[in-house]
Amino acid sequence: MECIVSLEGLAPSQHGQVKYAASFIDETISDIRLEGTTLRIVHESPKGNGAIEDRVRKLIDRFSQGDFGFKENILFEHKTVTPYEQDIIAELAAKKIIKVLEPGLFIFREPFSSLMRFFDYSFVSKIASRFEGVTTEEYPAVIHADSLNKTNHFTSFPEHIHFLTHLREDLDIIEAFSQAVRDNGGWQHDAPLDLNANMPKPKFTMNPSTCYHCYEGLQNETLDGDGVVVTAISKCHRFESRNHTDFGRLLDFSMREIIFVGKPEFVKENRLRAIEYLKELAVEWNVDSVMEIANDPFFTNDFQVKASFQRNQEMKYELRLTIPHIKKSIACSSVNFHSNTFGNAFNIKTGKRPAVTGCVGFGIERWTFAFLAQYGLDESEWPAAFREQYHAWQLKSV
Repeated sequence: MECIVSLEGLAPSQHGQVKYAASFIDETISDIRLEGTTLRIVHESPKGNGAIEDRVRKLIDRFSQGDFGFKENILFEHKTVTPYEQDIIAELAAKKIIKVLEPGLFIFREPFSSLMRFFDYSFVSKIASRFEGVTTEEYPAVIHADSLNKTNHFTSFPEHIHFLTHLREDLDIIEAFSQAVRDNGGWQHDAPLDLNANMPKPKFTMNPSTCYHCYEGLQNETLDGDGVVVTAISKCHRFESRNHTDFGRLLDFSMREIIFVGKPEFVKENRLRAIEYLKELAVEWNVDSVMEIANDPFFTNDFQVKASFQRNQEMKYELRLTIPHIKKSIACSSVNFHSNTFGNAFNIKTGKRPAVTGCVGFGIERWTFAFLAQYGLDESEWPAAFREQYHAWQLKSV
């Protein structure tokens, strides 16, 4: 059945937020479309359209309550005419360059996989390496739930979390589980499973953000000098429900970060430098892009307070690349300032005061998808500077 909900009265800037959040209101939803000021939801809820509409209305109230007004500001814009306007996902899949396992989950093959490595190399060599004293760290893909709790992720973005668990350390349970799978002819997704009886409460989750491990690694330390700069790349995981059908919204993705931890001026100055380096790179590679103030998609009743605070304090900027085929843009990089939130949470100090933190994030798959969405697979159509740098990197990588 289809539930139709009017969004009239809600600020247009919030329509996309409501559509995104609506994916999480009922697990029987199969499709959500935003058409003008109307939200159309296809579902099979036994409670009917009334229950779905009630939950959407609850979201509308959440996103409109105490609407302090978003500070709209474009920091930078680079407009250019790009040669490719086709559906790059369809072309990549047809040529078996990518394999779509399910929405948001991919296998990447050449040349996509080489481009991913080139983008990461470039972000390190062109941006990260320009910060004096930068060090490189390697992080696991999982994070302890206690550490994630300190970031307030459980209360700010609970819908994104992938919990990691295992069978209980109990021979009877392990054998019974194995036998049940055999009896069912293999793993059956719809077969009943008593999670509490078979599995302990998760101690770990998949890590949703690279920088969290950096703060975890500096826990209870007092930093020397003005601060530290760290760069790392790791696999990150966020469950985004039906939103994984959106262009570039991956379930499992690679995030390169440059992380600043230290005194306020140290972090703020380096963040400003990072913004300039990122703008330079967008121009050098001639990608159609815009950098603007943004906010995180907080899934909480105080969304407006948190989002408005982020925007009005200019704590988050996103570099968004245009996707010509869908006439929209996606965030490929973000530049963030967290104040002393993580310094307090992880007891990181500079002198006697809590450290402040900031970071620059680069979504490797998103950059690759977005670049190809603008320029296609024909290298002769690529911007000269990008093509030359890519070929030079290829020779170096052999």
